[in-house]
Amino acid sequence: MRSYSLIAPAKINLYLEIIGDRADGFHELAMVLQSISLSDRVTINPIGIDAITIRCNDPTIPSDRTNLAYRAAALMVDQFPDMMARHGGIEIDIHKQIPAAAGLAGGSTDAAAVFVGLDLMWDLGLTQGELQTFAAQIGSDVPFCISGGTALATGRGEVLSPLMNLDHLYVVLAKYKNLAISTPWAYKTYRQQFGHTYVSAPQDLQSRHDRVHSGSMVSAIVKRDGAKIGRLLHNDLEKVALPEYPQIQALRDAFAAQNVLGTMMSGSGPTVFALVANQTEADRVLGAVRGQMADPDLAFWTAQFVPNGIHLA
Repeated sequence: MRSYSLIAPAKINLYLEIIGDRADGFHELAMVLQSISLSDRVTINPIGIDAITIRCNDPTIPSDRTNLAYRAAALMVDQFPDMMARHGGIEIDIHKQIPAAAGLAGGSTDAAAVFVGLDLMWDLGLTQGELQTFAAQIGSDVPFCISGGTALATGRGEVLSPLMNLDHLYVVLAKYKNLAISTPWAYKTYRQQFGHTYVSAPQDLQSRHDRVHSGSMVSAIVKRDGAKIGRLLHNDLEKVALPEYPQIQALRDAFAAQNVLGTMMSGSGPTVFALVANQTEADRVLGAVRGQMADPDLAFWTAQFVPNGIHLA
């Protein structure tokens, strides 16, 4: 059995609208998701014992069942028990570049890499759709992380419609190292404050989905209009995160002052990104905001939009 090393890109949200509650306890969402070049490297190695083990260069990343990559491997073992009996256990070696608890799907993309890597290592021949069906059992972002690119996501995020490739655009990302926002807290707080705006009737849910499908953001993406995409960035979770965490608002304001195409918090945060047209502009904005904020706890990255999800290194 050979090892497989995979690149696992991070994800940002260009659009996140909370539509209502679902019977399964999740929220009904309409999102536009985008893969970026900031990536982890996940290597799947066969080992001689019947076990799943996790190694990571970041000591804060758990190595037990709380790690989504571990859960992905455990699900594949449950689905294909003959494979471990035949080939032995699995070592998952994660080299982290994507910050944890950042709203960038770092854990989800590592799990997606495990699904793809085990399909290859065990020569299962699964389709992308079959892998995404398994992935949806682990987390709402994991199916998108498998396919990546630019996509409209509905349901709880697992129903995907590919959109036009936007790999001509760049982002500057910034996150306070010691700041984390709980995703359950963000959605629970949003429900408490804005639950009165939720829709629940099936025809109303479908109407809201259709409105996003045919709306201005999707139209701007089809036209690859970076300036318009920047103006239309939207994240409902900013309504609860920004008042609670003023440093995120201050970072957002600092990016906006640099005449970027647009700026927004990604997902449930706390990462903030600025959308720009090219690498030169990304470098300029990063330098200006880093100089202005001058906080050693603030980390920055630049990244390009990429048209793919998990792929071989």
